[in-house]
Amino acid sequence: MDAKTLLQKRDAKAKPHLGQYAPLWIVDEKVVLEEDAVQFNVIFQHNRYGWVSRRYRYDGFNDVLYHKGQTAVAEEVLAGLSNVEPYIVADVADIPNAYGG
Repeated sequence: MDAKTLLQKRDAKAKPHLGQYAPLWIVDEKVVLEEDAVQFNVIFQHNRYGWVSRRYRYDGFNDVLYHKGQTAVAEEVLAGLSNVEPYIVADVADIPNAYGG
């Protein structure tokens, strides 16, 4: 599978799940063609934990999105986000009603 197709499949799987956390940004992305996979980190404001960086791995062969953990985000990292277009944009952030997982 080529990188463009893999990223389109990832988006189709990830955006419905991650949309509840919008706005959010992809800050690191690695396409692993040999494994039909994409590993990526997103930053968003979680309703319980504040600003977090969460790692995901999309398995294109099985069409599965795996959550691989999360860490708190330092203030200096957040300052740089204002210059980057969000992966998912929200008209109005609904952080209090986002799923707690």
